[in-house]
Amino acid sequence: MEYRRLGNSGLQVSLLSLGSWVTFGNQIDDKTAEHLMKIAYDGGVNFFDNAETYANGKAELVMGKILKKMKWDRSTYLVSSKVFWGGTLPNQYGLSRKHIVEACHAALKRLQVDYLDLYFCHRPDRNTPIEETVRAMSYLIDSGKILYWGTSEWSAQQISEAYGIARQYNLVPPTMEQPQYNMFHRERFEIEYHRLYSEIGLGTTIWSPLSSGLLTGKYNSKLKEKTRLNLSGMEWLKEKTIGNEAKLKLEKVDELIALSNKVGITLPQLALNWCMFQPNVSTVILGASKETQLKENLKSIETLKKYSTALNEKIEKVLKNKPMLPKF
Repeated sequence: MEYRRLGNSGLQVSLLSLGSWVTFGNQIDDKTAEHLMKIAYDGGVNFFDNAETYANGKAELVMGKILKKMKWDRSTYLVSSKVFWGGTLPNQYGLSRKHIVEACHAALKRLQVDYLDLYFCHRPDRNTPIEETVRAMSYLIDSGKILYWGTSEWSAQQISEAYGIARQYNLVPPTMEQPQYNMFHRERFEIEYHRLYSEIGLGTTIWSPLSSGLLTGKYNSKLKEKTRLNLSGMEWLKEKTIGNEAKLKLEKVDELIALSNKVGITLPQLALNWCMFQPNVSTVILGASKETQLKENLKSIETLKKYSTALNEKIEKVLKNKPMLPKF
């Protein structure tokens, strides 16, 4: 396993990590979840991602039982939670000081840990002043309940504002952002956040590196109208130009499969290597429901040795979607 610093912090995070979204407490049973966590941990993964909203809290309950059973040394792993969607009643959602603090305590109880290594604001909250959110996160850090805090799917402007408020009032600034990032979703990560990597040392824990399954190799351009792909409700199939957009992406997947075969690796490994090749990626969050799937994806650490600038250029020629930085 390879480890990278989380932004400009001193925290070392495994380049590949394991997430619980969709799977834990939902798609897979608890025994499978335990097996997958053990495989990941034995493979060098030290970061396990979670959130209060995943399976309505059940994902954290499942992970908490596993962590207690495994009895891994607490210094050998990182665990996270995210706050925003805790319920439907007033003060059960959002980023008010009340909900942030109460959600943290609830997550600690479900995960059966004394502190969270990483705590994310799952989405921006237009109804709560950012200063209130920054003060609440700083309070939790000062209280020893969390070690680092960050954001997920915040705009660069919102992250910068939070950072500025923290510096102005001697509070703890955000360390990391958890954005979606993959071959077909890259504008925000590469362009909008570009200055934040150097200016504030923003770390990233990216999700959906396989584009919601599109880059697993299961799908190709020969798919008919009524297939699992069309019925799955994938976000990328909800676009207004559904027909042309879907066809174009599937054609690119065909080319990427051919390219990965030439290199001697699988399409998922190629897609993961593409993400890991980006120096501003701190860790790539994997999702898995089967042992074979997880093991194949973990091997992308080994296939990364085959990845090169030349291969990256070939991929970009296939994608033809590289966003350009504005000229100043």
